[in-house]
Amino acid sequence: MNMSESKPEIGLNHWSDILVVVVYFVSVLAVGFWSLCRPNRGSVRSYFLAGRSMTWFPVGASLFSSNIGSEHFVGLAGTGAASGIAIVLYEWLSMPLVLLLGWLFLPVYISAGVYTLPEYIQKRFGGERLRTYLSVLAIVLYIITKLAVSIFAGALFIKLALGWDMYVSIAALLLVTAVYTVLGGLAAVIYTDTLQTVIMTVGAFSLLGIGLQRVGGYYRLQALYAESVPIVRHANSTCGAPPEDAFHLLRDAVTSDQPWPGILLQASIGCLWYWCCDQVIVQRTLAAKNLTHAKGGAILAGYLKILPLFLMIWPGMISRALYPDEVGCVDAEKCKTYCDNPVGCSNIAYPKLVLGLLPAGLRGLLMAVMLSAIMSSLTSILNSASTLFTMDLWRKFRRHATERELLIVGRVFVAVVSGLSILWIPLVKSSQSGQLFVYIQAVQGYLGTPIGALFLWAILWRRMNEQGAFWGILAGHTCGVIRMVLDFVYPAPDCGDADTRPPVVARIHYTYFCQMVLVITSVVIVVVSLLTRKPQSSRIVGLTWWDRYRAEDIDVTEVQEFNLKQQAVCEEKSHEADYSEDADTTGKCKHWADFICGIPDRAEEHSMEEQATQKRDFLKESSFWSKILNVNAAIGVVMIAFLIGFFR
Repeated sequence: MNMSESKPEIGLNHWSDILVVVVYFVSVLAVGFWSLCRPNRGSVRSYFLAGRSMTWFPVGASLFSSNIGSEHFVGLAGTGAASGIAIVLYEWLSMPLVLLLGWLFLPVYISAGVYTLPEYIQKRFGGERLRTYLSVLAIVLYIITKLAVSIFAGALFIKLALGWDMYVSIAALLLVTAVYTVLGGLAAVIYTDTLQTVIMTVGAFSLLGIGLQRVGGYYRLQALYAESVPIVRHANSTCGAPPEDAFHLLRDAVTSDQPWPGILLQASIGCLWYWCCDQVIVQRTLAAKNLTHAKGGAILAGYLKILPLFLMIWPGMISRALYPDEVGCVDAEKCKTYCDNPVGCSNIAYPKLVLGLLPAGLRGLLMAVMLSAIMSSLTSILNSASTLFTMDLWRKFRRHATERELLIVGRVFVAVVSGLSILWIPLVKSSQSGQLFVYIQAVQGYLGTPIGALFLWAILWRRMNEQGAFWGILAGHTCGVIRMVLDFVYPAPDCGDADTRPPVVARIHYTYFCQMVLVITSVVIVVVSLLTRKPQSSRIVGLTWWDRYRAEDIDVTEVQEFNLKQQAVCEEKSHEADYSEDADTTGKCKHWADFICGIPDRAEEHSMEEQATQKRDFLKESSFWSKILNVNAAIGVVMIAFLIGFFR
């Protein structure tokens, strides 16, 4: 059923499509501006942590929506079109990882009383270099693996839908997204994420149903996908032929594009850093009103992560079955014609299906789905990058920065990091044979895997010290950066060409290399820590799993003593400045500007007793709900094991 020769009407030209997109924009902006009316939004705690008032549903929806962005609808569907379903292991194995966040990591973060993950590392080990290093690294990761990818994927879809220039699309995308991120802070991001999760799920299931009906069902899809070979390809070659094991998860350990030992290890242990130690994800759970709601949100996100096989990968495979010449192209000239990317056009699989298959009205709905994915990812990443820069880097150089200054700096940085992301887009476009999702996993593996090892050892091993942490992560990142540079310098050869890359690139799959990096990082951490001075027991109170505060342990005196011991490295009083002198001179224009942006006339102050009460309330769990959550978590893990066995 090759539909490549047909010429469906492409673009959003019907009034119903335009109406749906307009209603979507109005709804999202209405939710974002509604957050302007929240009380006490003009504080650092409210802007960066949503006042810690979120219930389990928006927390879980925001976790899912922040993770599922345009790079999934474009990249995950594209990898599904190119090679099949094995890549979904990255989605399914996030279930145990997000549970690990709620049950193991989050209680320690709350016990430590932190805004950001680098701030936790500073409290755990002391000194400045690790906190600065991790903050800068996180922002770099956001730029090269999150923002640039999301912007590129979203602009690609808008270009195909509306025919706009790529960079005009990017400008429009960033402008709308920045409005409610800058004005509303994390609460606006979480509320809009919740709305967008509903839109994404409903719209994507609609496309799946129509797509399966068009190809004749799941078993017919298997047959059509196996035959989806482009007309123009190298003679007497397997170039352009879909893999025979496309509908299997566990593939050959040596010769396949997704070797099963490597992908299982990388999707679980290797991605620990993303789900348990990444600011974008952890910040959502820190915004929960208590630990019970945070765990409930983690469970909801884990269940929602089952959906990408049905919402993205199968539609990508359907798109290739219907449009094999465009989606499956291997000839550089043809690919350049179809998608302006000579290394492959798999990334257009999802937008091609939306714009070529759906009737008027539904096209607009799926356009709104894509916009939801784009904007939810961008807002989450921009807010978290702003938090890291403001709370970890700016306060380092401006130790007595006022709360007003921190809020202004956080908003300005959103615009700066957006501009930097655009500069990386050309490399994103050409990497990993045009498979966007593979690029994401490879680069995050090289740079992120050592971070997971660092945090896991920090939380579970009291003997670990600052020297071991610093030299361990430096060793891991040195290896990862070398491999990443080699990947860019020696891209994969075109189909049919000889592979002349260095053996470390050609013969060692990136998932195996990431596990080597994990081992190197851990070995250096352990060896250097054992050879250097043991940390003082008083310095790690409340900062490891074994020393964490429980709700019943917290009293005002204990918290006061602990904060006094940590005062030299925490700088937690930098946001308690008085703004009364500014209030007298504030004009009407400035008053309204401050209201819109959430800049307070006076800083929000919290006494030691209030801080202790907030921490105790967060960590307190009902015995009944704790058991319910534990049972649901176990069911989720069993369900993932069943799915892997079923599709093995």
